[in-house]
Parts: sequence; C-alpha cells; structure tokens
Amino acid sequence: MSKINSTLQAAVNQQINKEIYSSYLYLAMSAYCETINFPGTAHWLRAQSQEEWEHAMRLFQHMIDRDGTIKLSAIQEPPSEFGTLKEVFQKVLEHEQTITRNIHELYELALKENDYPLQIELQWFINEQVEEEKTAGEILEQIKMIGDHKGSLIMLDRHLASR
Repeated sequence: MSKINSTLQAAVNQQINKEIYSSYLYLAMSAYCETINFPGTAHWLRAQSQEEWEHAMRLFQHMIDRDGTIKLSAIQEPPSEFGTLKEVFQKVLEHEQTITRNIHELYELALKENDYPLQIELQWFINEQVEEEKTAGEILEQIKMIGDHKGSLIMLDRHLASR
C-alpha cells in the first residue's frame, strides 16, 4: 500500500481529533444525564462515547498502516450543561450531522488526491454516519412525541439502558 501524502495526513489527523472530541462530548453528555437522573441515557451516551473512540482508532490505524505521521493535537473542552433530554438529543443529532459533513469533505479530498485506500476506508465511515444520524433522529423524534410525560421519559430511559 502506498504512503499517504502529507495533505491527507493533516486532514486525517484533524478527523482523528474530531472523533476523539466526539467521544469526549458524549462522555460529558453522559455525566450530565447522570446528574439529571437519566441513568439509561447516560449508559447509551457512554456506549456512544466508546464507539466514537473506536472510530478515531480506526483512522489512527489507517494512518499507521499507510506509514503516515500521527500528530495529535489538543482536544476541545466540551460543555458540561446540555438542558433537557430533548436538547441533549438535538445536540447529538446536530453533532452527528457535523461529523457527516466532515467525513464527506475528507472523502472529497481523498478523491481529489486519488487516494483509493483512504476512499475505501472512508466509505465505511459514510455508511456509519447514515446509521448514526438515523439513530439520533429516531430518539429525538420519540422524545418529541413523548413531550413532558415523565413516565414515558422514564420508559425511554430504561430502553436506552439496554444498549
């Protein structure tokens, strides 16, 4: 396999940072949900945090496999307050949409640079983002349907704990 070029190395390193930030953000959301007494949602968000870490490691390994230079940079501090459960999942969906745009931009750069191995790797991420947005959107829509009905919110929280 050919060595990844310096332009793509910089872009992949940035995406690794964004994936690690995603992990950090969902961990902060998990802690917040614990404080507002939604332990099932907190569990779901911790699992999501772990998944985002695995995404970062997948890109990390791709760089290693391609003899690229890993350059880790500071991770942005996530917020610690997120509002209502509905606002939490609105932020989850918006964040996933941002990550989708980032992956698409990286894929476009891989196309421009004729980097076929990276294009193939990013195809996995493109498919994963479809699932991520769908899941976040479904949970958000369920919360909107529930409204302020506390019993239903507790049932949804219990359902999210099953992840």
